Parts: sequence; C-alpha cells; structure tokens
Amino acid sequence: MNMSASTIIGRQYEVHLLEQIEKRKEPQLVAIYGRRRVGKTFLVKKFFDEKFDFAFTGSYQTATLIQLTLFAQALAEYSCTPPQRFKTWFEAFTALKDYLKTLKKKKIVVFLDEIPWMDNQKSNFLAAFSQFWNAWASTANGMKVIVCGSATTWMLDKFVGDKGGFYGRNNRAIYLAPFTLGETQKYLKHRGIQWARPQIAETYMILGGIPYYLDMLDPTLPLVINIDRLFYAQGAPLKAEYDFLFRTLFKEATLYRNIVETIAKKVKGVTRAEIKEALKLKEGGELTTALKNLQKCDFIRMYSAYGKKEREMMYQLTDLYTLYYLRFVKAGNSQDEHYWSNIDDHSHDTWAGYAFEMLCMHHITQIKQKLGINGILTNACSWQTKPLIDKDGTSWKGTQIDLLLERADHTINVCEMKYSKGEYVITESYDRHLHERIDTFRHHTGTTDALPVVFVTSFGLKKNTYSSNYHLEVTLNDLFE
Repeated sequence: MNMSASTIIGRQYEVHLLEQIEKRKEPQLVAIYGRRRVGKTFLVKKFFDEKFDFAFTGSYQTATLIQLTLFAQALAEYSCTPPQRFKTWFEAFTALKDYLKTLKKKKIVVFLDEIPWMDNQKSNFLAAFSQFWNAWASTANGMKVIVCGSATTWMLDKFVGDKGGFYGRNNRAIYLAPFTLGETQKYLKHRGIQWARPQIAETYMILGGIPYYLDMLDPTLPLVINIDRLFYAQGAPLKAEYDFLFRTLFKEATLYRNIVETIAKKVKGVTRAEIKEALKLKEGGELTTALKNLQKCDFIRMYSAYGKKEREMMYQLTDLYTLYYLRFVKAGNSQDEHYWSNIDDHSHDTWAGYAFEMLCMHHITQIKQKLGINGILTNACSWQTKPLIDKDGTSWKGTQIDLLLERADHTINVCEMKYSKGEYVITESYDRHLHERIDTFRHHTGTTDALPVVFVTSFGLKKNTYSSNYHLEVTLNDLFE
C-alpha cells in the first residue's frame, strides 16, 4: 500500500480495489460513483497522492466551449506546451492522446472528475471519450483512467450501465457509500474531535455519514453550536445545500424534490400509488425512473412489507441530512440562529426516536453481526395491519413492526429500535403490548417461524421484571463496530 492510501479513513474495500487496479499492467477504466459530497474526489486524490499525468474537473452548468477552453488550459499545464484551441471534444481527446503518447512511463494515470458535467446537450462528449478509450487508451499498457461523478443516475445509465461504447469495457465500477458510525468516529478523531459516542450518533443522525458535512464541524465548539452555525446562522452552508443537491443531481430537480418531500410526510414510508396520487402524476415511466434514481443516489429506500407483493413495496426517506433539513430547517425554524441550542426536549426526543430508527436501518450489518447471523441469508422487511375482526368475532388491534429480519433458518427477529438518554425501561404495559403485537403478527401471517424479539437501544435495557423476558440486545456501542 502506498503511504497516501494508508492515511485514508475507512474505505478499506475501495482502497483494496484501487490497489489491485494500480498493480495490473493491462489498461484499466474505473468509474467511481456515489452520493454528492461522499468523498469520491478525496479518495482518488489521496490514493494517488495527486500524482496524475492529467486531471480535469467538469464545471457545473458551463457551456461546452468554455469547458473545452478549461480542458485546453489543463492540458497545457501538464504538457508544458502553449494552450490549444478546441472546437469539439474529439479534438480535445485527440490532443490528450497525443500528449500521453509522449510519456515514457510504465503507469499513466488520467483522472476526469465530475464527468457528467462535461456531457452537455449536443456536446458529443461521450462519443469522443468512447473513441479515445476504445481506439487507443484501452490498448495502452499501464493506462489507468479514473472517472468520477456525483450525478449517480448519469454515471449508471450513461457510463457504468451503457450498452454502447463502454459496455463490457468498464473494468471496474466502484460505489462509494456514506461512512458508517465507526468510520465517522475515526474521521472525527482524525480531525481532533473527541466526542462521546452518543454525541457522534446524534451528529450522524443530523449529517449522515457524509465526509464533506463532517468536515465542516469546528473541533473547538460543542455539537449544538456547530449545528446552529451550519443550519441556522446567517449564510449557514447547509441551509442552501438542499436545493443545490437536487439541482446538481437531477435534471428534473423540482419533480425529484416533490417526490422526496411527499415521501417524507409519512415517517414509515408510502407506496408508489400514494406518491402518484399526491403529486397528480400520470401513469407512465416518469415516476418509476425517478424512484429508481432516488434509490441510486441514497435518498430513499424501497423495502418490502412481510408477505406483500412487489407492487405494494414501500418507499421511505433515509438520507439523514434531508430528514433533518425537512423537519427543522425547511419547516421555518431557521429564523432562530440558535434554534438547536434551545430546542425543547419533546421536539428533540420525538425527532431523535425516528432518526435513531433510520440510523439502525443504515447499520443492519452491525445488528446481524452482534446477533451472530452474518452468515445466514436474511431479508430486512416491515409489517403492518389495520384493526380487524375475525369471522368468529375475535377483535385484533392494528399494529406495526418497523424491522423484521426474516432469516433462512426459519427464524424472524422482531426488532424494537428505541432511542433513550439512559437505559430503556420496559414497563408492564409495553411488555403486554409486545406480546399482543407478536400474537397478531403470527395470527395474520400464519408463520410458524420462531419470533425472538431484539431490542436495539442507545444504552441497553434497564434490568427489571420485564426485561428478563428479552435476551437479545444490541446497543449503540455495537453499531460502532
């Protein structure tokens, strides 16, 4: 491993892939994609120690001729020659090829960042890049071409999943996910922030595992003041971030924003039919495409309800920054520059209860690890039912289970995710409620699987008469593993 790669926080798997790619003599074309601000550019620059033979970054909403001028200037700096004048991307990539041919090196690294922004309408960028790669670069030993893009839908639809010039020729697509809790802790520690795990968890519940947002935190200030400055102060950087995210990721930004805000109105999620009805959308592929793209960009998740068909899948907002923004900033609270410092306990705890559930959803791997079921095929799903009366007159209350781990070994873990500021107390009434809920689930689904309850809590269960009924616990500390 090179020394630059050894200093990267987290990203062990992605670094391993890049190391394997770097070692290969054959030409390599690598596409790195993921949510905006997740650290794609940082990963590439850090891994290669910014030692590129050519690097260029596309500019947002910039005309093709200006992009070509900037490309020519970058090429002139790397080749130490006067800037050329390009009228087309074909001319630009021909000049790049001519320059790279002069390099007498065993390894050549080309980095094209924010590549979707270079692909303006009628620019023929993709055709020119395809010709550059297919006709020459793909045959040049030692050639490493790394491309990145925040517009995940473009990267997947036009590049990674392209059925034309790049189909079968893209050696590696690397998806970069947000940090986990454990990676977030390491990153904050690297920046000199020594907060306790409950504070780190709350940071995660607000900012998600997005390195760019985490990098904005001031190590000299407590969390609440940091949040006030990032979201509520005059010129707060994360107040304007929401609209910018949608504008830069999606051409139909208004539609995508409306879909997200419709989904956000119901914390447990909505069906496709409910979204279509709420937004008065016509039948067709527009909504289907938008929902798929929002999933690809890590804004929402599609999950199954136990025993339901695919057409009844639910869509739930899971991007933690967006969840926080819609509840506390867009709602109008941003008028108070010290809103988060002065938020009342009830408002905070109501939000935290839901945000903690989302945090758990982002760490199902860690939950499975603590339960010792990593090697068992598992489907994460939910279940709900309305009040019903059987033919024999038996009355059943409506109930909901937010997370079920349906396992291949005929076991379904019923997960109770509970945020609290101390040990969670199971009362007599809640113990009774849990038994009724499980009886209802077994009756309506007809399952014969074992149904052990798992409590996922901040600090574990308070030992009392009722806690002894539950033996499976996952705590916040476990989610950091």
